[in-house]
Amino acid sequence: MGTVVIDPDGQEQGLRKGGSVMCRFLAYRGEKVFMEELISTPSHSLVHQSLHAEEAKTETNGDGFGIGWYGERHVPGLYREVHPAWSDENLKSLCNQVRSSLFFAHVRAATGTATMRSNCHPFVHGRFMFMHNGQIGGWARIRRRVEALIPDDYYTSRIGTTDSEALFLIALANGLASDPVLAMARTLTTIRQLMQEAGIRDPLRLSAACTDGEHIYAFRWASDDKPPTLYWQEQDKGLIVVSEPIDHTHSGWHEVPMGCALVARQGEKNHTRCLNEAMAAFH
Repeated sequence: MGTVVIDPDGQEQGLRKGGSVMCRFLAYRGEKVFMEELISTPSHSLVHQSLHAEEAKTETNGDGFGIGWYGERHVPGLYREVHPAWSDENLKSLCNQVRSSLFFAHVRAATGTATMRSNCHPFVHGRFMFMHNGQIGGWARIRRRVEALIPDDYYTSRIGTTDSEALFLIALANGLASDPVLAMARTLTTIRQLMQEAGIRDPLRLSAACTDGEHIYAFRWASDDKPPTLYWQEQDKGLIVVSEPIDHTHSGWHEVPMGCALVARQGEKNHTRCLNEAMAAFH
């Protein structure tokens, strides 16, 4: 598998509209900051995007939200609700009070599964946390077959009904802890094969982020070459990964290339790995 060091000056710019149907998210790793500094304060913050997303086909993402953060405990804290992010006073209070060096935040636009707390992102299993923007095309038709890929040890953790949570648990079973890019490549390849066997023509689309509380990996892939948008920026305080920039200047944001994964490991330079190349090994 090839590894490409990101050159910000040579990075593809060109912000796209309409690259995704649902959901917006943000991941942060760096100095401890109050979560409100990124989730609610910026001019185009994630809370603002829950009402006014600019790079999605649906402007409103009001089918619940969630935040997950690492603090003094080994496992992350988690707060998820079915209310819209823009009207939840508890979210505002938490973000105003909690400081963290690594956290995820997600606002949801549902694509057929129920609006309930267990379907809100991020999802947690032990030390690992995961969130997703996208969909498995024809999910209702292949849900049972996809869920059969989840080993019993991981299936006991499944409390929701989304394709996103299933993706996470399958990726864990495929080695997310040892090589997240290879694990996601194996997972996407297997699910894509199930879709083809079922004659599903709807696309499989994914932008996602996962972490073990130390490193962050973010993925951008689609079977129809229309993957959801995904950007990153390294600021003085730390790394930010987003579905769309949280400001209106778009300055300093770098787009994760289609079919690639951003690898942000502690103590290493941020770089991309080719998901398409990794997936080719499983065909």
